[in-house]
Amino acid sequence: MTNHHQPARGKPRVALVTCGELADLDPDDRLVLGPLAARGITAEPVVWDDPAADWAAYDLAVLRSPWDYAPRRDEFVSWAQRVPHLANPADVVRWNTDKRYLDQLSSAGVPTVPTTWVAPGEPWRLPADTGEYVIKPAVSAGSQDTGRYDLADPEHRELAVAHVRRLSAAGRVTMVQPYLAAVDTAGETALLFLAGEQGLEFSHAIRKGPMLAGPDLGVDGLYRPEEITARTASLEQLAVARKTLATVPGGTHRLLYARVDVIPGPDGQSVLVELELTEPSLFLMHAAGAADRLADAIRTRLTRQT
Repeated sequence: MTNHHQPARGKPRVALVTCGELADLDPDDRLVLGPLAARGITAEPVVWDDPAADWAAYDLAVLRSPWDYAPRRDEFVSWAQRVPHLANPADVVRWNTDKRYLDQLSSAGVPTVPTTWVAPGEPWRLPADTGEYVIKPAVSAGSQDTGRYDLADPEHRELAVAHVRRLSAAGRVTMVQPYLAAVDTAGETALLFLAGEQGLEFSHAIRKGPMLAGPDLGVDGLYRPEEITARTASLEQLAVARKTLATVPGGTHRLLYARVDVIPGPDGQSVLVELELTEPSLFLMHAAGAADRLADAIRTRLTRQT
């Protein structure tokens, strides 16, 4: 007897997990469809909270652009736990969607941006200095609810306090970080890793230009627009990225992809901004062969499941 909840034999079926606002996928993610088809893999976008989705009908569900999850993180994490063959795995999703994982990485010796955490209802005082700071929620995507504040400006000081209060009133943990001036010059470097025969392998890197011009005024859409260009990663950046990945709970052999975002710190050495293991943009269009490498990574994962 055939179990209709199991994938049919023949071509592997892959769900590329997205959200309702990007039901046909982000344009960058669509670049992998052709390479997957060329490898005999049927792939299609599926909205993560679509009640009609039959996740058991897929050999693999690849998290790509479910970028509306932040206000409903608990629901999203619960959903991830119910999806068979999810990449990246549900326990990684739970760990990585709350940026307090940065404390764990820092304790493991990864250089990170110094962060103050403010729990809901917890009193918070402005830093004593008059530098620039970034305020954002610990659970967020697309630079939503994120602002940059110059504490030498009295108006910015008031807006910073109001920002923390607003997040606290919504029951959200706030993170406060010094703004790194190198963002405005060197920019942020994202290093992309994809699964290979021997585990995660470096694929390519991109540069993000500065995005935060001032206090949080809201974002029109799912994410703040980014200025992206190709970049050659330095050996020092790669070393920080690999040190970061070495601390991932459960190891990196289970990961289909990883993105490590770094910025030069005050001393010029790279510090980790974020480790993206849940739904990172992979910037396939900015590196020759990247879409093929992702398709190969997906094929490798499917092969290991059979």
